[in-house]
Amino acid sequence: MAGVLTRLYTGTGAFDIVGRKKIWYIAFSALILVCIGSMVFRGFNLGIDFTGGTQIQFPATTAAAPADVESVRAVYERVIGVEAATVQSVGTGPSASVIIRSEALDPAQLFALKQALFDTFQPIGAAGTPAPEVISDSAVSGSWGGQITRQALIALAVFLVLVTVFLAFYFERSMAVAALVALLHDVIVTAGIYSLIGFEVTPSTVVGLLTILGFSLYDTVVVFDKVKENTRGLLGLTRRTYAEAANLALNQTLIRSINTSLFAVLPVLALMVIGVGLLGVGTLADFALVQLIGMTAGVISSLLLATPVLVDLKMRDPRFQQQAARVAARRKKAAAPDAGGADPDIGDDGVLATELRKERAMAAAASVPARRAPSGGGQHRGKRAAAQAPSGKAARPTGKRNR
Repeated sequence: MAGVLTRLYTGTGAFDIVGRKKIWYIAFSALILVCIGSMVFRGFNLGIDFTGGTQIQFPATTAAAPADVESVRAVYERVIGVEAATVQSVGTGPSASVIIRSEALDPAQLFALKQALFDTFQPIGAAGTPAPEVISDSAVSGSWGGQITRQALIALAVFLVLVTVFLAFYFERSMAVAALVALLHDVIVTAGIYSLIGFEVTPSTVVGLLTILGFSLYDTVVVFDKVKENTRGLLGLTRRTYAEAANLALNQTLIRSINTSLFAVLPVLALMVIGVGLLGVGTLADFALVQLIGMTAGVISSLLLATPVLVDLKMRDPRFQQQAARVAARRKKAAAPDAGGADPDIGDDGVLATELRKERAMAAAASVPARRAPSGGGQHRGKRAAAQAPSGKAARPTGKRNR
């Protein structure tokens, strides 16, 4: 176990992530199909900001029973006969209040509910005495939630276009396509989990869904930047294929991605604890929940989906196919019994020296260990150097000038 952790932290774990891409593709495809099926056939649990409804609010300071969330919910269920959509305690101290958000109520239901709330809790008004007038009600229109959704979809489209252009210029087209695949996965999975579990969708959920895209993209860009370093000048080398260089980049950035994700999740968990446990603000909980789900999906997709997709796109290029064939041929020749396990390029000092210089240049740029020149390949150069070097008395200066 200690050895695995050491390799993980040093980036030499050699976890074959790209080599198992078929497993990841099957798992991601099944998950996406389940999420899409749930969104199509089951739909979402939309909040009253999308469907419309009634909101009732009154002070939490009461003269009778404490107006805690469970007690208020019980009164609502007893009078209306169904469960309230949300019951929240907002604020602290004298300014604290209780908010009930539910489906649209008719005047008779609204009057009966307000009367039951006053009889049970007797909320205290500004005069310091219980008063029925402090229990207010308002109608919530579903148009605001729809407007937020339309704006979010427009923002999502603009974001995807700008990201595609940026990645295509900074990296290349294949990396831009692979990053978009990972981003779409994160959006679909996050929305699908909300549909599967039945979490309530609020405007805060929609806004939080947009914020996770930046985190997912950042993690993918970190990995792709390392892939770009490891594959610089790769077409002229025969040490490893594009898939192997990309897998090395994943291993080198794996622990960084894990650490970044863990530290990013901590403030999100703090939002959930403070928002729900201390302040009772459901908006913070909705915002933090969608971020927690999206960050988890983003980390997984950036490591297990984006890079394998990139490798498949790059290997469609005939140049990288030919380079992979040269790598396979070199390894096959090196493993042949008559080769004795030696490097097949040893006989050609010029070719080997050129390749070693290229590998050292790539290693300096990408921190990839470069192989040392084989001892056999340097024998000819050693003999030539020995033949040209002075020896004997002629090699030692005498201090006398030729006359």
